[in-house]
Amino acid sequence: MTEHLGKTGIERAARATGILPLLLFLGAAAMVPHTAAGESYRLAIAWVPGLGVNLSFMLDGLSVLFALIITGVGFFVTLYAVDYLHGHSHTGRFFVFLHAFMLSMLGLVLADNVLSLFVFWELTTIFSYLLIGFEHEAEASRKSARQALLVTGAGGLALLVGFLLMGIATGTYEISQMVAMSASLPDHPLYGAILVMVFLGAFTKSAQFPFHFWLPNAMAAPAPISAFLHSATMVKGGIYLLARFHPILGGSEAWTAVLVIVGGVTAVVGAFTALGQTDLKKILAYTTVSALGIMTMFLGGQNAPSLTAAMTFLLVHAIYKSALFLVAGIIDHQAGTRDIEKLGGLARSMPVTALGAFAACFSMAGFPLFFGFIGKEIMYKGALAEAMMPGLTTAAAVLANGLMTAVAGIFLIGPFLSGAARHPGPRPEACAAMCSGPLVLGGLGIFFGIVPEFVGNWLVSPAVLSFHAHLEHIKLELFHGINPPLLLSALTLALGVALYLARKRVNYGVCRAYEMIPLDASRVYDAAVAAVAALGRAQTRVLQNGSLHRYFYIVAGAFVLLTGYSYVHGMQVLPDIGVPVLSLREWLLILVILAAAGAVLVTRSVLLAICALGVVGAGIAVIFLSYGAPDLALTQLLVETLTVIIVSIILLHLPGLGPGRKTTGRKKLFDGVLAVGMGVLMTTLILTVLSTPLDRSVTDFFENNSYLAAHGRNIVNVILVDFRSMDTLGEIIVVATAGLAGYALIQKRRERL
Repeated sequence: MTEHLGKTGIERAARATGILPLLLFLGAAAMVPHTAAGESYRLAIAWVPGLGVNLSFMLDGLSVLFALIITGVGFFVTLYAVDYLHGHSHTGRFFVFLHAFMLSMLGLVLADNVLSLFVFWELTTIFSYLLIGFEHEAEASRKSARQALLVTGAGGLALLVGFLLMGIATGTYEISQMVAMSASLPDHPLYGAILVMVFLGAFTKSAQFPFHFWLPNAMAAPAPISAFLHSATMVKGGIYLLARFHPILGGSEAWTAVLVIVGGVTAVVGAFTALGQTDLKKILAYTTVSALGIMTMFLGGQNAPSLTAAMTFLLVHAIYKSALFLVAGIIDHQAGTRDIEKLGGLARSMPVTALGAFAACFSMAGFPLFFGFIGKEIMYKGALAEAMMPGLTTAAAVLANGLMTAVAGIFLIGPFLSGAARHPGPRPEACAAMCSGPLVLGGLGIFFGIVPEFVGNWLVSPAVLSFHAHLEHIKLELFHGINPPLLLSALTLALGVALYLARKRVNYGVCRAYEMIPLDASRVYDAAVAAVAALGRAQTRVLQNGSLHRYFYIVAGAFVLLTGYSYVHGMQVLPDIGVPVLSLREWLLILVILAAAGAVLVTRSVLLAICALGVVGAGIAVIFLSYGAPDLALTQLLVETLTVIIVSIILLHLPGLGPGRKTTGRKKLFDGVLAVGMGVLMTTLILTVLSTPLDRSVTDFFENNSYLAAHGRNIVNVILVDFRSMDTLGEIIVVATAGLAGYALIQKRRERL
């Protein structure tokens, strides 16, 4: 009973969190009249002033459009997820991740500094990883989350390189300032490298070919996550990036050619693959890949119709695809399966869900009076108006849209309009909170389709004008007359019907084509992961095999070789280090230290070797004392005393140093060479330092400020406690952590005994 009340309280709190996206949506909506009037707003806060990095944000038509999509869909997903996850043991964690991702996505689309944009970009990657792997007990969820993290994370690193190169090329990290000087960037020597890095970041995030494979695999996530991340928000991050940087990097033939070709291939491959799927979420995932390819293809354009088509289809897709993902989740939740071959007749038992699905599917298919029809009309107008590869763009758009029309029929007719289901079990209608999202989003598809001027003037045109200051006014209308775009829309519908009727033969051909391909991106990824794991195992066997002797060889040998090489290579003329003049007392002290070191080498007694090492340390402490450093000498003496005691306790339980120990002559020789090399190198470095003029600027600073500023007479203590307090705190934490780890190991040993 207590557990039930606790879960109920969490669900109530989770439902209340819907206020956050709702308030953010209302705030973004309040800015629509201002951005529609051409206004933009910028806020900058000094973040790392020494590097000229600001935490700056910009609000314009493009960012408002994305903010409305993020928060609007986020609100319905929040309401939906409470009932979808009813009784789940990790509901609270889900909503923390969900809203953290939403805020990260908002930061991404509002950022005006490329480095702050990168921070939000990576935050979306991290939180998407946590959301995709939400069902962490399932191997499929963990694998899919890891795959999404590695692919998009690698693209993010490439994007960071691109941002740094852009900062070098333009002299600023502010996007608004880069736009002002964008005319000269395509002629810069770094332009090609910048383009490649930005493309890698955008293509991995938005699942473009050949990086498209991670998105369908991410369907292991719950339906609310798929509706939010994989239809409306995360995968649109790459599209936003291409749109935002269009005035900075666009305009070149390389920009257009890469985006048109990659986007076109992605659109066709994704749509063809979707046609052969039987899982509802897999169908939607591959059509999402296709839709992202269409947006990428039109962002490669240079004219107003193409860019308007990209932004219009962005909104079209976000509305109908998030609704369909929610519908798929309802079907899975109520019927217990997403397999279309086991579903049928749902329109009778789930009429409300069917109504939302009908509206979304008709918009997806591009039927007249639906917003998807408006998107296809402007899409074909933009494709025909392109100066570069208009035929390829038009053909890819028609084929991809025709395939998506067929897929819409598969999604709708099989589960909802066919006969009785072949999967037994009751199918009651979902609750109002779960049905509200598909109904409202599907209704928006109808409303925007009937009055496209509203969404065109208030949302789409301001978004396009924010990154493409064209003079041509593109008007979204329900009927432009009988023209080529209308004829292509009719051709698309006819092609979709034909593909639906021939779907089995088309699917067979696609499967055969995939079998003939010797290598695909998914197999390359699996091979790369396996190779990294194999490399890790190999280097572990060689470098980290548990032998402390080998660890010391590697560390000390690398230090001697690399430092010695740098020393010799960096010195044009070796300094005259000479031999310092020492007093008789100092020579006697050196002889004692050398004798103790020699005793370590020749003795067969572990205890004598430990004591001889203690004598070496004590001799060094005396040297410190003779040069006027009593605090350092005391520290050295205490450390040596503790070392002798602790090492004695440990080593006396280990095998002795007698002739029974197997030590080869080669090993002794290697030990000797390494020891001599380390000694010679350290001696040379110290003498070199002593032979160079002493820079007393830091010393004078501490001498002048230790007492006056920190009120301490002991300069060393003041440096540790005041001037380097954070370093000291870090060292204390490390020591404390090591102590706790040691304590835990001792307790574990006691439990075993």
